[in-house]
Amino acid sequence: MKTCFEMLERANRVSVLTGAGVSTLSGISDFRGKNGFYTKGDLLYGVKREELFDIDLFRKKPEIFYRYAADFLYPMLSKEPSSAHKTLAAMQKRGLCQGIFTQNIDTLHTKAGALDVVELHGTMGSHYCTSCGTEYALSEVLPQGEKGEVPLCKSCSGVIKPKVVFFGEMLPEDALERAFRECGSADILLVLGSSLTVTPVANLPRITLDRGGKVVIVNDQPTPYDRYTQFRFPDIAGFCQALSEYFKFTL
Repeated sequence: MKTCFEMLERANRVSVLTGAGVSTLSGISDFRGKNGFYTKGDLLYGVKREELFDIDLFRKKPEIFYRYAADFLYPMLSKEPSSAHKTLAAMQKRGLCQGIFTQNIDTLHTKAGALDVVELHGTMGSHYCTSCGTEYALSEVLPQGEKGEVPLCKSCSGVIKPKVVFFGEMLPEDALERAFRECGSADILLVLGSSLTVTPVANLPRITLDRGGKVVIVNDQPTPYDRYTQFRFPDIAGFCQALSEYFKFTL
C-alpha cells in the first residue's frame, strides 16, 4: 500500500467517491454486497425491495416507504462514523483530497467532520413537502418517521419526502456537474465502497481515466473498473488504518 499512499501524497488533486461499503463499518447494511439489502429475499412490505425507492410507488403509497424508513433508514441516522469516514475527513482537513462525493444518504461523512461533502443521492438529514416545497428539518419529521407514519406539511397537508433521490428522479444538477468537473480534473480518484453500477455516478471513474487521471478502488466486491485501476484493495478498514498510520492522522 505504501506505493499507493506515496502517489496520493504527490498528487495535486485527489477526489474521493464513496458508496455504501464505507458505512457497513458503522453497522449499516449495504444494498448490493454479499449480505446486502437487495439479496435478502424478494418482497418486503408486499413490494419488491428495489421498488422501495421508486418515486412512482412513493407518490401512490408513501406509507410503504415510511414503514421501510422507520425500520431501516431513520435508525441509521443514530450510527457513529466509521474509521473510513474519520480517515477521509482527516485527509480533507490535511489538504490531501478536495471534495468528498458520496452516494450515501446517512450523513456520516459530515458527522465525522468532513468539511466539504457532496451528497450525490441526497440525504435523510432533511425533508421537504412534495406539494408546496416547504423544507423541514429532520427534528420536525423524525417523531412521525420513526413510527412509520407519513408526515404531512403544516402549510398545505402535502406529503413530506426526505431529500433523497429516488429511482425515477434526477440527481441534483449542481452536485452532479461539480462531480464530473472535479473528477475530470483529478490526478487521482479514490473510490471506496462503491459497486460502481448505478449511473450516472458510476461514470465518474471513466471521466477521470479519459482525462489522464488514475483510479484507486477499495471494495470487497468486483466493480466494472477493476481492470483499469492503478491500485485495487479489498479491505476498506485495513486500507484506512494503513492510510491513517502512513499520514499519522489523529482520528
